[in-house]
Amino acid sequence: MVHLSVVVPCYNEAEVIGSFHTALVTALEPTGETFEICYVDDGSGDRTLSELRRLAAGDSRVRFTSFSRNFGKESAMLAGLRMAAGDAAVLMDADLQHPPTLLPRMLDLHRHGYDQVVAQRDRTGEGALRSALSRMYYRLVRRCMDVEVIDGAGDFRLLSRRAVDSVLSLPESNRFSKGIFSWIGFNTVSFTYRNVERAAGESKWGGRHLLNYGIDGLLSFNSKPLRLAIHTGLCLFLSALVYAAYIIANVVLDGVDTPGYTTLLTAIVALSGIQLATLGVIGEYVGRIYHESKRRPHYVVSETDDRPRDFSPRSPLESAGQARPAS
Repeated sequence: MVHLSVVVPCYNEAEVIGSFHTALVTALEPTGETFEICYVDDGSGDRTLSELRRLAAGDSRVRFTSFSRNFGKESAMLAGLRMAAGDAAVLMDADLQHPPTLLPRMLDLHRHGYDQVVAQRDRTGEGALRSALSRMYYRLVRRCMDVEVIDGAGDFRLLSRRAVDSVLSLPESNRFSKGIFSWIGFNTVSFTYRNVERAAGESKWGGRHLLNYGIDGLLSFNSKPLRLAIHTGLCLFLSALVYAAYIIANVVLDGVDTPGYTTLLTAIVALSGIQLATLGVIGEYVGRIYHESKRRPHYVVSETDDRPRDFSPRSPLESAGQARPAS
């Protein structure tokens, strides 16, 4: 019987995966809990898959799945949760920005009856511009979305078995896990930890990826942008009525005046921009409906390791020998 499954999406993490595995095993073994580690290779272009094969060969508690190409972190987390057989599952990154030393604390809070234990990072060491944009985005999200998304609360969290099953029961293709975790509810507790820099490599989340991810968050759990388009149209209609009344009154009092080309051109450009933006919002929703209607799988697996597992506790010396990185 497995008590804990650790789900670790990986994308080009060959430089750090050995160190991460050693740190993870070192943090979990003193707890006395049986555990498995479910690695998901998201179509990496480096030696990540070779490292996962090595870890699986040396430690029977390691399982891995490799995608045929890069399908994205959302798909990798979904695959990992489908692999997870434990009474609880922890989602964490392989770059050591999610410290394995926090896992005993998360397990302890889970024993107190919480279905979700969220490790919420602070913004230590983050650039001023990125921090300001993030705070603005989360303020906007809290106003627009139908679920609550907390600033700093990411994918590093523990989920109980019933929380995992609830996440897996949601069939949508356009997945926004932060919103999904909030939507399923259950007893949730969070704590804050100090932000940690990557142990090696470069972040896979550049400005363009963050922007697209932010748009996904805004559109995945609400239809308020469409309602905003309706409100904008009504406001413009009322403004046009007021302006027409002003023109009529001006003609009655002062006679016919030469129309202003500047006013007309400004109105045309403004209305055209609003129309194009509204069509873009509608198109985004229609595109998501089209994508969902295809019913394609979330990912394609090229390789997986499904041999029987031994989850019995090991001595620290044995585990350290099996988990050491390749020289």
